[in-house]
Amino acid sequence: MQFRKHRPQDEPEINLIPFIDVLLVVLIFLMLTTTYSRITELKINLPVANAQSTQARPKELVVMVTADGRYVVNQRMVEGRGTDVLAAALSGAAGTAKDTIIVVNADASASHQSVINVMDAARRVGLSQLTFATQSTSDGRGAP
Repeated sequence: MQFRKHRPQDEPEINLIPFIDVLLVVLIFLMLTTTYSRITELKINLPVANAQSTQARPKELVVMVTADGRYVVNQRMVEGRGTDVLAAALSGAAGTAKDTIIVVNADASASHQSVINVMDAARRVGLSQLTFATQSTSDGRGAP
């Protein structure tokens, strides 16, 4: 005895059109709510310098930059603060040696422009090897 008629079972199928509609709405929502961040600051990892005892090198010029922008080349005060005066002092101290290394020893509160002036004066004279002096901290690591 069979009370029900035997119906063939339909296979379930996935309707893709509503699925695509939902995905497009989600995509539009994500595109509108996403914030595109611009680079607001540069993250720089500064090198660490270990200060060792300085050794006297014959082809080395030490240029000190004071906090108020005055220059001292090889323990001699430079009269004036312009790049022309500084270039003349560097040229006189270096002589004809173009492989002289310039060690820039700038005060921590010296302006950037004062250090740039040293670099510009060295370029004008033809001295291309520059290095910057650092000070070590009490734990033996360089100043960041």
